Amino acid sequence: MTAAAVSAVLLAGCTDTGDTGGAGAEDTARASGGGGVSPLDNPDGTKSGLGPIPKGLVDSGAYELIEKVRTKGRGPKTGYKRDKFGYAWMDSADGVPLARNGCDTRNDLLARDGTDIRHRSGSDCVVVSMKLVDPYTGKTLDWTKKKAASVQIDHVVPLSYAWQLGAARWDEAKRRRLANDPLNLLPVDGPANSAKGDAGPASWLPPNKEIRCSYAVRFAQVALKYELPVTGPDKSVMLRQCGG
Repeated sequence: MTAAAVSAVLLAGCTDTGDTGGAGAEDTARASGGGGVSPLDNPDGTKSGLGPIPKGLVDSGAYELIEKVRTKGRGPKTGYKRDKFGYAWMDSADGVPLARNGCDTRNDLLARDGTDIRHRSGSDCVVVSMKLVDPYTGKTLDWTKKKAASVQIDHVVPLSYAWQLGAARWDEAKRRRLANDPLNLLPVDGPANSAKGDAGPASWLPPNKEIRCSYAVRFAQVALKYELPVTGPDKSVMLRQCGG
């Protein structure tokens, strides 16, 4: 795929990556501190980040969407390994956006959510520096590849959580999709992601309270797409974030 084609895929539904001018809705959200698009306006995860859901939650559909998620007890972690979901950031997980575009999943996500993007010399894939409005803390991060761990890619629905809620019985192709689906992936502050671990919403929510309903909705979107239940306590906490 040519560099132009890769850029076209990455920018589907977006107005700006920070490399060029322009002031669309996504730029406005970032300028106001939102850092991304509302999950209700981003059902496939190809638009930037995770922005707040506008006030008026009763009419937003957020609560109703979360209500559709099934519940189940969390099973044992027996047999879980990261490689059960494919090797990290594979570009060959068919059936998800951005797959097989010539760029690995991590760099796809950095380019999706960052601004002031700089690529490695001679590459239209490898991001070496950027700015990121972190949805989990609300902070603006100046990131460089030299301090790579300061920004981590979070699986909104953690892989080991999914394993315990049913993914242990999936075929590997479906697990690879979950691990590399932009809908389930967010570049975020490294320490915040480390604090989350494999917790569900009942045990961990983003420190940034303005984003908690959005986080609950994104968790629900992933669960519904992959027909994955959540625990009863997790669903209760998710509903409360969106007015329930």
